[in-house]
Amino acid sequence: MLDSKKVKLGIAPIGWTNDDMPDLGAENTFEQCVSEMALAGFTGCEVGNKYPKDIETLKHKLDVRGLQVCNAWFSSLLLSDGYEATIDAFIKHMSFLYDLGARVIGASEQGNSIQGKPVSIFKDKPVYTDEQWALVAKGFNAMGKLAREKGMYFTVQHHMGTGVQTAAEVDKLMELTDPNLVFLLYDTGHFAFAGEDSITVLKKYVHRIKHVHLKGIRLAALEKAKANNYSFLDAVRYGCFTVPGDGNYDFTPVFDILAEADYEGWVVVEAEQDPAIANPYEYALLARKYIREKTGL
Repeated sequence: MLDSKKVKLGIAPIGWTNDDMPDLGAENTFEQCVSEMALAGFTGCEVGNKYPKDIETLKHKLDVRGLQVCNAWFSSLLLSDGYEATIDAFIKHMSFLYDLGARVIGASEQGNSIQGKPVSIFKDKPVYTDEQWALVAKGFNAMGKLAREKGMYFTVQHHMGTGVQTAAEVDKLMELTDPNLVFLLYDTGHFAFAGEDSITVLKKYVHRIKHVHLKGIRLAALEKAKANNYSFLDAVRYGCFTVPGDGNYDFTPVFDILAEADYEGWVVVEAEQDPAIANPYEYALLARKYIREKTGL
């Protein structure tokens, strides 16, 4: 069982509205999204593109529903926009999150990512050169230092279609970055999608993990996506991902390892799929019930 005094449970708005494919959930309003999050029993959330940009307005909308922001995606563009521009963008993003009360920043290097491109997610992923690894590590260490100076944690999400996708690439990232500055955002679904052993990675880096995404996988959908060389977005649209309590991913060992390591932080349901097919409120309730049964949260 997870310690409810140390572990908080959140959910991402991507189940209601997809930032990368705005037609998915275009009909769902911000107020509907956060109201249904709260009704389903979650106390935290990440930030979506329909959220108000004004901090006071957003805080009010969340406070009255008993929600708080725990994290928001940051697209690092070191490999396209360069070091200085990325650091400047990061500082603005970090300040926005800090003012909202969040203490975790989830980042991914998107400078040469294919996750949003109409190419095969299985055949065309980028592989960093030594020079690219050096720049990414330098930038991540710098962002991690800025975050720690504000009492925040900079976490890197391993993500399909990026240069940090496989277990070996996570190893490389952990090796090249300062363990006191750069942490891991552990995502069950992305490791399952990549065909990696998510449990081995979790055991290896559990004490360097500062944020967790709980995402299930539908193996039949994934096999069809592989057979047809789907892009990442097409695979999402087809239903490869789902919430805990649905699909084919067993979260029990994940929860056990986190509990044994005395994990402290957020665990967040983040399962992008088509809300017209997978009603976001109903799936949020399904995930909430499953997590309560498995963890006591």
